[in-house]
Amino acid sequence: MQSRTVAYCRATQREMAQKLRRRHTRMFLDTAFAVQKWPTTIAVGEGARDQSRLTVGSLADSPVILMALTTPFLASSIGLTPLSGLANHYDGLLCDIWGVIHNGVAAFDDAVDALCRYRASGRHVVLITNAPRSCREIYPQLERLGVPREAFDSIVTSGDVTRKAVEEKADAALFHFGPARDHSVLEGLTNPIVGPSDAKLCLLTGPLDDAIETVDVYHSLLAEMRDNAVEMICANPDLVVRDGNRMVICAGSIAQRYAQLGGTVMFAGKPEAPIYDEAVKRIASLAGQEIPKSRLLAVGDGLPTDIKGAADNDFDAYFISGGIHADEFGDMNTAADVAEAIQRIKSQNLGINLVGICDRLRWE
Repeated sequence: MQSRTVAYCRATQREMAQKLRRRHTRMFLDTAFAVQKWPTTIAVGEGARDQSRLTVGSLADSPVILMALTTPFLASSIGLTPLSGLANHYDGLLCDIWGVIHNGVAAFDDAVDALCRYRASGRHVVLITNAPRSCREIYPQLERLGVPREAFDSIVTSGDVTRKAVEEKADAALFHFGPARDHSVLEGLTNPIVGPSDAKLCLLTGPLDDAIETVDVYHSLLAEMRDNAVEMICANPDLVVRDGNRMVICAGSIAQRYAQLGGTVMFAGKPEAPIYDEAVKRIASLAGQEIPKSRLLAVGDGLPTDIKGAADNDFDAYFISGGIHADEFGDMNTAADVAEAIQRIKSQNLGINLVGICDRLRWE
């Protein structure tokens, strides 16, 4: 078999690095599909993303592939990637909770094991969740579900971020749209608490009843709020969540309908920047120094929240396919399944740096 060698001598290393870091020109997926089509030998160096090196693939009877080595997920075959295959490239994880670590009923043993092993190497795990409550409530909840404290360092919730947004509108009459269990998010707020007819601001934390499976029942209430020009702050942008074997609508579905009706909505959690900014600060505090985004990995199972959030906020993404999208992606048993999933995620998130996909969060 004949091999070809391509040498780049004209560009300076600085110019090359700048080109490689332009998110919309990343070549990961094009390379991945080429690797699947042609037999390829790929040289992979250490510290790939940070050093911005180039490697050349030697191909048999095929075009030469020149790869931008900007991601650890480069291999001669496409398949599921356990966390152990990515761990050494990152100093911290920004990890989703529901659907990744537990299903609302019990913890996933493999996920707990993976996080404990990652932390045992001296790295940090900050759990980042769209739970519309204070992080103080999530710690005991995780303990009840079987998630040990050794699996993570800290928690940032959309409820924490929401409080800050509401505090900036402290004089606005506030209507809490959500179940009683979320009342803790109101603690310490000085806003007058009113009904929907008298509100100027709506704090949306979820459906009033978890048994309700459609937002249609709220149409008249949402229409009244829109007519009264009520501004909505959505504390949980998730559209749905898997509760055991059942899918339950979340606040994001209600906020989406309100926006479709012409209402004004602000989203506090993923995929918006404030929750990621807080998580990055938490990681820096734990590490005793600032950690560049290139050394942090966003882990999640939600395409419109976790994966879009990673893309929009410049984090590498690690997708767990067995969460809320399990029925869509299936068992991911073949390289073709994984390649199809990669293509779908890339088409929905322009510029995403997807470094791996796994059926569940696991170490091996």
